[in-house]
Amino acid sequence: MLRSVHRWPGLVLATLLLVLALSGAMLSVYPALERMGAPQAQSGLTVAELAARVGAAHPGLEQIRRAPSGRITAWWFDGGVPGSAVIDPASGADAGSADPMPGERWLVNLHRSLFLDDTGRLVMAAGAAGMLLLTVSGAALVARRMGGWRHWFGRTRGPWPGRVHVELARFAVGGLILSSLTALWMTASTFSLLPDEGTDPAPATATQGLARLDPAQIPLFAETPVSTLRSLSFPSAEDPSDVFTLTTTGGTALIDPGTGAVLSSAAPTAWERASEIVMMLHTGQGAAVLGLILGLMALTVPVLTVTGTVQWLRTRHSGMRLKGNAAAGAAETILLVASEGGTTWGFARTLRDALAAKGQSVHAAPLSQFDPARYGHAKRFLILAATYGEGESPAAARGVLARIHALKVPPEAPFAVLGFGDRTFPEFCAYAGDLTQAAQAIGWAELMPLGTVNRQSPQDFARWGQDLGAALGLDLELAHLPEVPAGETLRLIARRDYGAEVQAPAAILRFALPAQSLWQRLTGQGFARFEAGDLLGVLPAGSDLPRFYSLASGAHDGFVEICVRRQPGGLCSGQLTDLAIGDTITAFLRRNEGFHVAPARTPLILIGAGAGIAPLAGFIRANRRRPMHLWFGARTPESDYLYETELTGWAERGQLATLSPAFSRAGRREHVQDRLRREGGTVARLLGAGAQVMVCGGREMAEGVRAVLNDLLAARGQSLEALKAEGRYAEDIF
Repeated sequence: MLRSVHRWPGLVLATLLLVLALSGAMLSVYPALERMGAPQAQSGLTVAELAARVGAAHPGLEQIRRAPSGRITAWWFDGGVPGSAVIDPASGADAGSADPMPGERWLVNLHRSLFLDDTGRLVMAAGAAGMLLLTVSGAALVARRMGGWRHWFGRTRGPWPGRVHVELARFAVGGLILSSLTALWMTASTFSLLPDEGTDPAPATATQGLARLDPAQIPLFAETPVSTLRSLSFPSAEDPSDVFTLTTTGGTALIDPGTGAVLSSAAPTAWERASEIVMMLHTGQGAAVLGLILGLMALTVPVLTVTGTVQWLRTRHSGMRLKGNAAAGAAETILLVASEGGTTWGFARTLRDALAAKGQSVHAAPLSQFDPARYGHAKRFLILAATYGEGESPAAARGVLARIHALKVPPEAPFAVLGFGDRTFPEFCAYAGDLTQAAQAIGWAELMPLGTVNRQSPQDFARWGQDLGAALGLDLELAHLPEVPAGETLRLIARRDYGAEVQAPAAILRFALPAQSLWQRLTGQGFARFEAGDLLGVLPAGSDLPRFYSLASGAHDGFVEICVRRQPGGLCSGQLTDLAIGDTITAFLRRNEGFHVAPARTPLILIGAGAGIAPLAGFIRANRRRPMHLWFGARTPESDYLYETELTGWAERGQLATLSPAFSRAGRREHVQDRLRREGGTVARLLGAGAQVMVCGGREMAEGVRAVLNDLLAARGQSLEALKAEGRYAEDIF
């Protein structure tokens, strides 16, 4: 529901919101330009002194106004000819034209009313209301994605449109809410919907028969600093009963021009003061810096529109939209999915189709939308949950565990959890286990025990389906064919071979970057946008399960590069290492947001062994400003010192601060974790300086590295878990 409230107004009002935001952003510049271009009154200058100077320069003076920017403008009649100018308060002389700056009036009319008067004002007010709805609902969605308001500023994960959308939303949400609310206030005031009518001074007339005093002789003018002035109107020479009208921040006074006495006065009401503050907050008049900040926030709206639209289009073409999806409030089976890369949605589709074929009404949705109150007719909850990294939840499911723990009463319908993972990892299906434990802790009844699927195994999924069918009293068959994204053809243009001397063949394979269409470049699809640390999916001949290799290059490098260690009996690694120059493969990209270098200037500790050097080499290749320190393990420097030439060159150019190789069959005969421990002082110093740690390689190596780091951190009263929580530790283990 929340996502729909956010999505559809955004799509419907997109053009109107763009006009509002862009015109508002351009208008935000004018207060700053006006402030910089207008001569400012010196401190201590009084209204009496200013009036005397301007009056001497302009006989027939009628009015002086001071804008919130400090710009002083005067109007006069001289010999029956009207005149006006911006005034230099130091001399009273003209300092420029009083006309609005070029384009300002046109932009104001566009921004306020689309040149349609009251009808246009109502349309723009509707746009402001839509902006407010979008901003508030968007903030709630960001909080849900980040795992709660406490994690509002946490590190984002996921495809680039979502990350950019969240980062900009977090920056601009306050300004957009403020601009929307103040716009609605001003519209309500324009149509007299607010009690903001001020109290005018009681009418008064000048004392007859007295000569008019010079403004410098009037006590109130001499007591009033120019910094508080709003306007000063002079009495008409043709009307002996006319008076001076002085308006300041403290109110309005009518002054007898013959005696200098205050005839009547009125202070602004609370509503008037509130409206003045609202005007300042919305326009930036009197707060130029704030105006520029709000204008910058408004400029995020076009980018938010693009990234939001791209996300919507991706959702429409992804597995997250299942045909025949029953309404949440009417479905008997609620199928909730937590997926990082999207493959779990393929299994969800197979399950939904099989249940629907048996007459079941099924509502499928992301686990992030979990809310028992939405499912009025639910008879069971089926949760398909992948595990990300070291036992973490997928990005979109952050905060769900806390929501389950917070339930005062468990749902009446029982639940079943099916976990997806890789059994070679220590934290196999850990997040699915955490979900099960959280549900058990609040007394939520189980439909069946926790099930698991290893490496997207159709057989594991089918066996779980049989158990589910038995629990439901259905003959349920789940025949799932793993969905492989459409790949592109990559042609091998270079290769370097290593490891033959130690019976561990490996190769660095470089492929030409395939041509990308304009749409792919705009939306980041295909190979238009990727970076080191992302994954290259390759489907080997004779298999329906892709293998993934960490990329050693980014799109800006102009090629696709991976490192492959030939595994005994390895189907994909064998086919890749047998490639000759000019041969082709079909491959696709998978984002790996959890293994990207965070933007920072703190040190970066890179640790890898064997083919695990690939993404680390890519990080160093792209480095321009950050101190990077590499610990790398190989067998011998002669056999499998991957990227030796490049690493030396990067060190000479300053892209790599230190290089610490470890060789298990040469020299000290040590593994990378051994050298890491031997140089623990250096590592501890870097950790103390806020270093981020990135590890890539085999599981055994990663376990050894974790042990070393835990010891070093424990000596400082810290832990690896704390480092992970800060987003300073990441692994890519195979």
